[in-house]
Amino acid sequence: MNARETHGCGAAASGRRSHRFLLTRRRIISLATAATAAVATVAAALWLAIPAGASPARSAVSGTEHFQIMSTSATSNTGSVIATGVFTAGGVARSGTPAGTFVFPAGSFKVVHSKGTGTQTFNRKTCLLTVNLKGTYKIFGGTGKYAGISGSGKYQVSILAIAARSAGKCTTLVTFEQIVKFSGPVSL
Repeated sequence: MNARETHGCGAAASGRRSHRFLLTRRRIISLATAATAAVATVAAALWLAIPAGASPARSAVSGTEHFQIMSTSATSNTGSVIATGVFTAGGVARSGTPAGTFVFPAGSFKVVHSKGTGTQTFNRKTCLLTVNLKGTYKIFGGTGKYAGISGSGKYQVSILAIAARSAGKCTTLVTFEQIVKFSGPVSL
């Protein structure tokens, strides 16, 4: 075989390799285009499946929450409660055994607290009762917007009450004010 024939045969082989390379390259581009189209179709389907304004998952929020309960009745098991911090809401605090419940328009949760320590004084001359207690609390068992809530912290109770005087003695309560303040970290 002469140089020309060898060169010609090599050119034919080179042309076939080039043709195979182009076919392989076209297949790869075609497969990549099909894969891209499939991914775009799946993404569009998922996007359409989630309603506008909805988020696929609720992210946890945490921070310091403050609660204040006010009551003017020594015999009632309810008081008004205001929450500020991670969320702001007004509702009703219900005392109970073993746990109380804070009820708000969007849901509720349970609260347990320690007995508390502090001072109690009663002035027999003025018939004034003063109570100051401190303790700890825990939050759990949420419903509605507060499902999954957890937290703990410290509380302080302040009570002022005045009893009526009759025949030089203090008798029944005529005025009662109780304020309970809770503060601590909460996760929602």
